[in-house]
Amino acid sequence: MIAYIDGKLTYKSPTHVHMDIGGLAYEIQISLNTYASIEAMDAVKLFTHLIVRDDAHILFGFFDQKEKDLFAHLISVSGIGPNTARVILSYMTPKEAIGAIISDNVAAFKKVKGVGPKTAQRIIIDLKDKLAKINADMDEVISLPGIQPSVREEAISALVALGFQKSAVSKQIDKLMTEDSEDLQLEALIKSVLRQLS
Repeated sequence: MIAYIDGKLTYKSPTHVHMDIGGLAYEIQISLNTYASIEAMDAVKLFTHLIVRDDAHILFGFFDQKEKDLFAHLISVSGIGPNTARVILSYMTPKEAIGAIISDNVAAFKKVKGVGPKTAQRIIIDLKDKLAKINADMDEVISLPGIQPSVREEAISALVALGFQKSAVSKQIDKLMTEDSEDLQLEALIKSVLRQLS
């Protein structure tokens, strides 16, 4: 198991990054929360979880150990794969997810794409006791200032990678960008679309 990777970021998107380690680049899948934390960085240490499948070895990276631990808990639940766990951690902060589990908030998980009522109840039943013992006093994710000119395209790419239809995503993004008179940050735009489409 690869515990973490510390290196230079040569490519960043809301769904994955490339990290250069001595001339070798690793592609690492990330959540929207991690992206928000590393968006302004050129180098970073990501805590990683390796998923081994017959057809691929996939690295998932997290800005802090607590998010990585929560990811591991989520994928231990029957019916929750790594991509669904990443969507959960993109829709909610780790602190919000743990709060929803501990408080039996099924509705919070039902809003997440790919999580129905039965799966939401299973997450809570399987993880409530485990997470109640963990310190949930996590720092809130910082929304970094500044929006890139290609924010619409980045948002569409990120949401399509998370499993949404491009046509529905594009329509919702255009609507939000028209309605909001102020500049939307990429993270805020993606989260707004997640709420609308879930």
